[in-house]
Amino acid sequence: MTAARFQAIGLAAGTIGPIDIDVDAGHCLGLSAPSGAGKTRLLRAMADLDLHEGDCRLDGVSAANMPAPEWRRRVAFLAAESAWWADTPREHFDRGCEKLLDALDLTSALLDMPIELLSSGQRQRMALVRTLAHTPEVLLLDEPTANLDAVNIDRVERLIAAYLTTHRACCIWVSHDRAQLERVASSLLILDAHGQPCDAPCS
Repeated sequence: MTAARFQAIGLAAGTIGPIDIDVDAGHCLGLSAPSGAGKTRLLRAMADLDLHEGDCRLDGVSAANMPAPEWRRRVAFLAAESAWWADTPREHFDRGCEKLLDALDLTSALLDMPIELLSSGQRQRMALVRTLAHTPEVLLLDEPTANLDAVNIDRVERLIAAYLTTHRACCIWVSHDRAQLERVASSLLILDAHGQPCDAPCS
């Protein structure tokens, strides 16, 4: 797989930005900001899901020059609260996902269980499996471990780190947990309450 490089140039969405971002293959950018600053909206702009100003590029190709479905497959947004459009997880998969399930301590039997019977933690991990199964080149992760205990947080962090290395992908990881970002990220982008980059550490 070609090594992925993601860039955002003058990206602005609502009151956020403009922001410049450059993340190389195998790297993770940690993104932290106070609640309400617009972190989710920024990720959705990167995925070309919300209106925005500026440009996002994958390996030098602008999102404007790529069909939207292809961009959103290659630059995948994982929401903090996962959405499901079928009754069971299995209906959301078109390829094998057993290794991913094993890595997150999920059994294949859960694939046939009604979504509403899964715990919030199971749904969150299953949504990550669903995202990775499509082998995106860029992961836009909105608090992917918010509903998980310490053991499963560790599983998720290990799986994503392995994915970035194996697939030469890159990642932008939103979290309120600064200690987590220091573990998983190669670099940090800290926004203030107004969605603007901090020149110095924000309180």
